[in-house]
Amino acid sequence: MDEINLSHASKLKEYAMRFAPVAAALSLAFATTASIGQASDYEADPRAVALVAEGNAALEMGETQAAIDAFEAALAIDPGYTDVYLDLASAARIEGLQGKAIHFYREAQERDPENLAAITGEGEALVEKGALSAARENLTRLQDLCGETCTETVQLAAAIDRGPPVMTAEAVPSDEDIVQN
Repeated sequence: MDEINLSHASKLKEYAMRFAPVAAALSLAFATTASIGQASDYEADPRAVALVAEGNAALEMGETQAAIDAFEAALAIDPGYTDVYLDLASAARIEGLQGKAIHFYREAQERDPENLAAITGEGEALVEKGALSAARENLTRLQDLCGETCTETVQLAAAIDRGPPVMTAEAVPSDEDIVQN
């Protein structure tokens, strides 16, 4: 009887070793598919939505730091609310912090690789930094995703055509009272 149990246990172990990697791979595939399906049905926390609205109102009034604070609070309440990253990026661009804006746009793209607004915004921020070749790569991605005539493609193409902003300097008269630096 013990020989039958050992033989049976040995076969179970063999099956487990053969099929465990396949089962693990399939479960990972199903989990990924399920999470992607859930992402399209995502509904933001109403408190986060209210904070984003408050942040956008602050931006319209020119209160960039208050807007950033509201957006960050919304993100703390609902870390899965991807659109907040776009708002943070817009506020960073207004502050002249294109590098930070690019970071936020990329964060949004990590969560949603085909987010046209994030690709466009990143491209525009790259143009503002003077990184035209990287901006052209974004333009190519947009053209592949939505075509030549979609709004986002046209918008980024126009920004690339305008080029980076021209920096100007202004002469300021010196103070007469200064004797030594």
